Amino acid sequence: MADTDDQEDRTEDPSLRRLEQAIERGDLAKSQEINTWFVLAGGTLALGAVADGAAGTLKTMLQGLLAHAGKVSADPGSLRVYGEQGLKAGLTALALPLGVVMLCGLAGALIQHRPMITTEPLAPQFSRISPMAGFKRVFGKEALAQFIKGLLKLGVVGVAIFMAVWPEMARLESFATLDPAMLLPVTKAEALKLMTAVLIIYAVIAAGDYVYQRFSWYSRQKMTKQELKEEYKEQEGNPEVKAKLRQLRAKAARNRMMSKVPSATVVVMNPTHFAVALQYEPGMPAPLCVAKGLDAVALRIRALAEENGVPVVENPPLARALYKAVELDQDIPVEHYKAVAEVIGYVMRLRRRPS
Repeated sequence: MADTDDQEDRTEDPSLRRLEQAIERGDLAKSQEINTWFVLAGGTLALGAVADGAAGTLKTMLQGLLAHAGKVSADPGSLRVYGEQGLKAGLTALALPLGVVMLCGLAGALIQHRPMITTEPLAPQFSRISPMAGFKRVFGKEALAQFIKGLLKLGVVGVAIFMAVWPEMARLESFATLDPAMLLPVTKAEALKLMTAVLIIYAVIAAGDYVYQRFSWYSRQKMTKQELKEEYKEQEGNPEVKAKLRQLRAKAARNRMMSKVPSATVVVMNPTHFAVALQYEPGMPAPLCVAKGLDAVALRIRALAEENGVPVVENPPLARALYKAVELDQDIPVEHYKAVAEVIGYVMRLRRRPS
């Protein structure tokens, strides 16, 4: 019941990381019917393309054996030699057809997913020996789907075989009277016809099964809202921690800015809301903004300036304009040169005035 509730909670599409983790665990979207189709195709190809060569090899071996049957010694050593030769000839003849079938079976697996090595499917899992898990495997939704698929395969393939064989029923009765030399080619032609019909029908079954397995695999990877939040925290970091880090960085930047106020030439202020600290030395291309702030920060800049003997000039329009137009550690814009030059000139005159 808990598993059902948990599955119902998995309403969110899986993330890319979730899908990658499933693949790394060996949990892949794969259809056994695709593999079966490729094996059947390999068998058909082997029967049509290389069966004649294999049969010729076996025929030559058997002809030689039968031709010299009377000369075969009955002692164990000779019989072992003939047995080994026969086995070698048989394996040689079957090597190519079996190789074709194996390569096609491998292609069926590779076409569905890339090669990968993982030992996780081999790891012990208590769910495999759980009676409840076993009951679900036997009577669950997946088992029902496999049962229906088996019936569908049996019925469809049976119909394909019937449709391929029924028109040849009258001809099949005459096979008993055929010369053995003619029987094999005719049997091969009928077998190829039958296997081709099965392949055509089975291709539809395999394609449908792959779509179902893909959908089923994707559904298994769905996530709950909580899992999405946890994954986001892992990948992007805890939002609370990130907010705290931003606060610390902002505080550090503000402290660095405040440390430059004592070296400023002048602080231009709106009485309480805006403050911009400017630095200018002969030879500089333009005055430089070393600090700026609003409200409480502006008042702190003013206090630091007064503590360190930096002149504070109240000019609300210029303070607002500079605050909006210039960034920290940047020269003031050209359009403010004249107004700022007047302020700095005023400050310079104050410094030169005898106390």
